[in-house]
Amino acid sequence: MTGMARESSETRHADGPMGPSHTGDAHPATDLREALLEILPDPGRVTSGASALDQHGRDLSHHAPRRPDVVVFPETAEEVSRILRFANEHRVPVVPFGVGTSLEGHVIPERGGISIDMTRMNRVVEVRPKDFLVRVQPGITRTQLNRHLTPHGLWFPLDPGADATIGGMAATNASGTTAVRYGVMRDQVLDLEVVLADGSIVRTGSMARKSSAGYNLTGLFVGSEGTLGVITELTLKVYGIPEHTVAARAEFPDLYAACQAAYGIIGSGIPIARVELVDEHTVAAVNRFKGTAYPETPALFLEFQGTKAAVEGDVRLAEEICREEGATAFRFETDSAARHELWEARHDAALAILAVRPGSRMKVTDVCVPPSDMPEAIRRARETIDRHGVHGAILGHVGDGNYHVVFAVDPDDEAELAVAERINDEIVRFALERGGTCTGEHGVGWGKMRYVAEERASVLPLMRAVKRAFDPNNILNPGKVFTLS
Repeated sequence: MTGMARESSETRHADGPMGPSHTGDAHPATDLREALLEILPDPGRVTSGASALDQHGRDLSHHAPRRPDVVVFPETAEEVSRILRFANEHRVPVVPFGVGTSLEGHVIPERGGISIDMTRMNRVVEVRPKDFLVRVQPGITRTQLNRHLTPHGLWFPLDPGADATIGGMAATNASGTTAVRYGVMRDQVLDLEVVLADGSIVRTGSMARKSSAGYNLTGLFVGSEGTLGVITELTLKVYGIPEHTVAARAEFPDLYAACQAAYGIIGSGIPIARVELVDEHTVAAVNRFKGTAYPETPALFLEFQGTKAAVEGDVRLAEEICREEGATAFRFETDSAARHELWEARHDAALAILAVRPGSRMKVTDVCVPPSDMPEAIRRARETIDRHGVHGAILGHVGDGNYHVVFAVDPDDEAELAVAERINDEIVRFALERGGTCTGEHGVGWGKMRYVAEERASVLPLMRAVKRAFDPNNILNPGKVFTLS
């Protein structure tokens, strides 16, 4: 890591499991809470209680936690504006927080300060069924949004697995299992309301499906991980609920055959909705965790959507492709409960892997390569894991070249973390050599800063200039994505 990030990590480890509170001479935590109570005069929405600080000092990853000084719960954009104006004037760090499902330390307040929890801002502001649009506040989760959309015959298809907030998904440019058909979060957002570091409230787009009016600031904020502003409202594309959906599971003798089948399905032109790979280690973990009895071999989880006639043709063609690549079984489900059970097994895969080793934390790779390189990338990843003699499970959204290796690690075992990091480094190196990226969907946070510095070296000065323009005092999620020097 960079010098700054490494120093921060070592400091947090040295000060215990949650690290120290940020009690700088200028703004002790007690004074900070009292000042924020003048902005939000409700003790229930400004807290420095230990449990709240612990909750907002970690995410789902192995990265060392670090408490904020105070947690605040705004309910309007105007309240967010007042909080940021105060923080900017007094140089207090601010980190936006959703439900803490990120995997690269994004929400961990490296320098203490204010954790601004957005979950009370969870309203659906407006549904426009004829325009296939919805306006929402950032604290609503994707399942809450879809419950609200269902009576209108609509749904928001992006599915990162965790029930993340929509604001958090935008902040990290999340995608997930349906990205192969619908794209990533940046493709869904038409307009944002954002509060800048100085408290200014701006809008970045419109409800039009396209625009050539100047720079694409909406796309800039999506994926900025809270380092440029705090999102307080989003206008999203939504879609009609598919007429007919079929889920399928294809089993293979080895990972390479499964990857080749996935590549063949994409190349055939089938408008596949999901193409998910799981290896035999993942299936075994899911069986233990869920009580299922899936054959413990590599498998593709597939989903097809459309009219009944079109879907039936797509399923037949996909089965032919899988059989040609050596599939030993191909089973499909049309019943909604059975489909839900199938995808629940895939979504719970990471938790199942952690359950194999109680008390462990996740370290997850997140490379994305051109689809033609994906079979070789996964073959090499398996060889690398086995060569280092550790347990690592492979899964991912292989339809668009994005895959993960999941390690269940002891966050206090430096030697074990170092081995996992060496494997990650080899996997990232291969991806970058093939024109890929170190992060397909999880974002940079703290954990991938050194790779981004290499991958984006030619434009890093430009990114730093953008950061300084939007946040000259560096109060917004400082120490994330890249260093300023």
